[in-house]
Amino acid sequence: MEFSIKVYKEYFNFACSHFLIFEDGSREPLHGHNYRVKVKGDSPKLTADMVFDFLDIKPIVREVCDSLDHKVLIPGENLKLETQLTDTNINLKTPDGSTFSFPKQDVLILPIQNTSAERLAIFIGHEIKSIVKKRFDFQFSSLEIEVEETPGQSAVHLFKGDTL
Repeated sequence: MEFSIKVYKEYFNFACSHFLIFEDGSREPLHGHNYRVKVKGDSPKLTADMVFDFLDIKPIVREVCDSLDHKVLIPGENLKLETQLTDTNINLKTPDGSTFSFPKQDVLILPIQNTSAERLAIFIGHEIKSIVKKRFDFQFSSLEIEVEETPGQSAVHLFKGDTL
């Protein structure tokens, strides 16, 4: 038997800027979204009649969302993107020759290949799993992260088995 919890609160959101770099080296224009996050966690057993306490998971999801809020998101693992760090700025050069320079405090370089909703769902899931394990020594049997880019348009990543 499997049990689940699902959390989706108005404050599970973040507003940020990004651009995708496509396989052919072209890129999207720099733009932003008001993302929303939903989380579903499964467990084969109940502890104290719960999968995981809502009062414990909600601040974790909010913390992860807040860490992304009001940042320019950069894919740190994209081999087509040149990144140079200075004392004050992060300078980028894309395959199409575009250059960007952002103040360091406005940028978050993520350990992902691109800043698609799918890759953001993977990043958010890893962050939530890590915090839950560290603070509560708990692991969901599967964890589903949904990142809504715009109303009615979202990406879902399911962590299960060996991806947990």
